[in-house]
Formats: sequence, structure tokens, C-alpha cells
Amino acid sequence: MNRKKFVSNLAFAGMGISSFGVTAFNSQLKKSIPLSDSGNPFFKLSLAQWSLNIMIKNGDISPYMFAELAKKWGFEGLEYVISLYKDVSDASSSNFAINQFVKRNNQLANQYDLKNLLIMIDDIGDLSTKNKTSRLKAIENHKPWVEAASQMDCHSIRVNLHGIADDIESWKTVSKESLSTLSDFASNYNINIIVENHGGFSSDADLLMDVINDVNKVNCGTLPDFGNFCISKKWGASNQDCDKEYDRYLGVKKLMSKAFAVSAKSYDFDSNGNENTIDYKKMMNIVKQAGYSGYIGVEYEGTDLSQELGTIATRDLLLKHG
Repeated sequence: MNRKKFVSNLAFAGMGISSFGVTAFNSQLKKSIPLSDSGNPFFKLSLAQWSLNIMIKNGDISPYMFAELAKKWGFEGLEYVISLYKDVSDASSSNFAINQFVKRNNQLANQYDLKNLLIMIDDIGDLSTKNKTSRLKAIENHKPWVEAASQMDCHSIRVNLHGIADDIESWKTVSKESLSTLSDFASNYNINIIVENHGGFSSDADLLMDVINDVNKVNCGTLPDFGNFCISKKWGASNQDCDKEYDRYLGVKKLMSKAFAVSAKSYDFDSNGNENTIDYKKMMNIVKQAGYSGYIGVEYEGTDLSQELGTIATRDLLLKHG
């Protein structure tokens, strides 16, 4: 049985925790599930933990249920988000907490036969600030997560370079310094440092690629996200009003030249299971034409569907066009 059909079947096996059930899922998203046996996709499926952020923040689930749910929903790889682990961020001893994070998640990934892929780093310091003291501290704060990623057999950590709206050249200079330092450190652990288009100057693909190309290190690259191209917002969300937005299709095309991972952002869907904001057929053609064959991570950020159903709908949309 190929991956498309296998994963579609797994949707129903994993619906036990949903309050909607199989019947409601069929009625809302029945056209989005690719049931035809049309061959294997060109990529592998991973799940970005941010897809579960509301469930975790509300206390409905523990972040340590990530692997269990990913397995139930038919994913093969895991993309962790450290801001969702309050036991780590609130710990009095960060080193001990990170070690426990590594130990527990390694055990769970092994239990559910899943692959640890990357760790998404947020809110531990600004790598693109002009304040040198703050920036150097931010670099040091990222280093334990490079070590953690290595211990988890991940390939990368994802970092942010938001930037300041009126100072492009300074942003470029300090961003290159931060990435170069971190990439050199990470090379000792066989870890890549990858930057997501995630708001501010990082959502301008031309500027971000200038930085990546100038750093010019084999373990420094990008994580193109289908949706974060609003330059005028800190985190880049582009499903609502945006004062200054980079063309998402052109942006992904440019970022793919240095991509170590890809993030399939989604918000809401029509009655046929298509994403209302992003043309997935067009976007997936861009990814495929770039020669990419690695993992694509589902990252559902919508509100109309539950996080479970939105995640499954995004997964099926990827399979439909893969």
C-alpha cells in the first residue's frame, strides 16, 4: 500500500480523540482525502508542533503527547516548538530541563517509531538586535538547543531574524554575524541553522537570501513557510490584513534554493478541502520543481476547524498535490 492511501486510512484510526467523529469529518472534509491509489508523493510528511499550540496552551493535552498524536494522524517526522514546553521555560535549571526534554522526547519518538527532525526556537533572545550584549546572550541561549538537537538526531534548529523596520543594513550585518557564529558552533554537532520567513525583514525573501548567501556556510539555510510573508508584522502571518507583504509564491521559490525543510502553513478551507488563502497546487509545484524531496511539515493555524481536523485537512491537501 502506498503512503497516500496508508495515511488516508490512518485518519480514521486516529479520530478517536476527536469530538467530531468520523461522520462529521466526512461531511466537512470528505473531498479533501485522497483515496485514489495514485502513487507515492515526492516528499515525506512531518508535523509541526505549533499545529497543537491551542490544545497545549489550554491544557487539553500535554506537549509530550506530540509523538502519540503525530503517529495517530499518519505523520512520519516531528518538528518541536520549545515555547510550548513550560516545564522547560519555567525551570530553575535550564540545563536539567533541556536534558529531560531530550530524554522524554527521544523515548516517545522511539516508542512511536517517528523521526525527530528539527527544533523551532522562539523567545530566547533576538539574534538580529543591534544591541551587542543582548545579541551575544541570544547566541549563547541558542547553543544548548543545538546540543539538544544533536542528542535527538535532528538535522536542524530553526531560528528567527525578525529585524527592525527602519534599519535594513544593520539587520543584515548583525544577522550575518549571529548566523555565522551559530553555524560554526553547530557544525561541531552536525546540526544546521535554518531561518524561517517569520515576520519583519525575514519575510522579505530577497533580504533573507542576501543574508544566507553572504554567510555562505553549508549548514546555514532556510525553512520556507507558505504563509509568513507579511513584512509589517512581527511573526509574518499573512492570512489577515497586512500593510506590506511579499509575494508568497515568489518568496517560497527563492527560499527553496537553500531549504533544509518546508513548512506547509494553512488557515482555513473551502467545502472542497482547498486552502482559502494559499494555492497549494501552485505552491507544491514550486517545491517539487526545486528538486526538494525531504519532509514537509504541516502547520495549521486556523480557527474554523479543530486543530486535529485542520491538521488532517492540511495533510490531505499536501497528499492531493504531492
